[in-house]
Amino acid sequence: MKETYAAAGVDIDLKSKAIARIAKYARTTLGPEVLGGIGFFGGFYEMKGYRNPVLVSSVDSLGSKAKIGVALDKYDTLGIDIANHCFNDILTCGAAPIFFLDYIGLGKLVPDRIENIAKGLASACKEVGCAFIGGETAQIPDVYHGDDFDLAGIIVGVVEKDKIMMGADIVPGDAILGLPSNGLHTNGYSLARKILGETAAALNKRYAALGRTAGEALMETHICYYSQLKPQLKNIKGLAHITGGGLVGNVPRTLPKGLAAQLDSKKWTKPPIFDLLQKKGDVDIAEMYRVFNMGIGMAVICAPENVKKLTKALPEAKVIGEVVKQKGEAKVIIDGAGYRQDKVA
Repeated sequence: MKETYAAAGVDIDLKSKAIARIAKYARTTLGPEVLGGIGFFGGFYEMKGYRNPVLVSSVDSLGSKAKIGVALDKYDTLGIDIANHCFNDILTCGAAPIFFLDYIGLGKLVPDRIENIAKGLASACKEVGCAFIGGETAQIPDVYHGDDFDLAGIIVGVVEKDKIMMGADIVPGDAILGLPSNGLHTNGYSLARKILGETAAALNKRYAALGRTAGEALMETHICYYSQLKPQLKNIKGLAHITGGGLVGNVPRTLPKGLAAQLDSKKWTKPPIFDLLQKKGDVDIAEMYRVFNMGIGMAVICAPENVKKLTKALPEAKVIGEVVKQKGEAKVIIDGAGYRQDKVA
């Protein structure tokens, strides 16, 4: 019997159909700057309207949140998750997203699932004026088994060189504001799945503390902070996107040497999913702060005189702490306990 690629688990015809569905949504995000979208070997984007542009790039993965989507057969928000994660990452230095590419690696290619992911990606891109310019869909049954898949996003943005924001002018006494998350966003799912389970039965279990099922709480879409923060960048000294590593691992990334963040958890409200995970998993509070965002999706650092202006423009923002001189090894102090990135200080 003659061997075929399809018999080996890779269906080229099915992939072509899936890519056609992706292209349908990607085309809705393309502006005149895009000289070539999905179809060729590379995407073309013409830079316009900048004096001294600096390109900013970032890449990230949806991680094991994908397994929650598989278990619940829900794919429509996963593309939004990874796109918003990427937009927030480059926003921290003041960059605007210009084009986005995706990578989907999978074993079994189901066009409807791919289409739902692409639809979410396109809607997130349109929301911030970013072109969904291309990507790769790789069917690799020897690597990805069953319904498992990986979703990664690559973002390229731009910022004027004299507008790059990296926290260099942050000083002791500056205020730290927090913009709320609605749950885990896209990080901490390996621990969350271990605690709450990853089967459909476990995820469809309703918890009184949540007022809904575990799966509904875990599938909350990663919030994009770009549209609300972009007009306020002139009043901001630094931003920290609270992703993997939590407040402990991410706030120090925007602080100059010798400075630390002093935070008061009573100043913000945590979504109930975090209390459930801590109690059900018997997780130490130090570990919670090192793994999860704990209710803060973006930390905003500004001069004290700009606090009123920012809280008026950002009604959900809360003052959650201040910048202080670092004493010892702790870069983050939460409720009096000092943390450094690799352990409690």
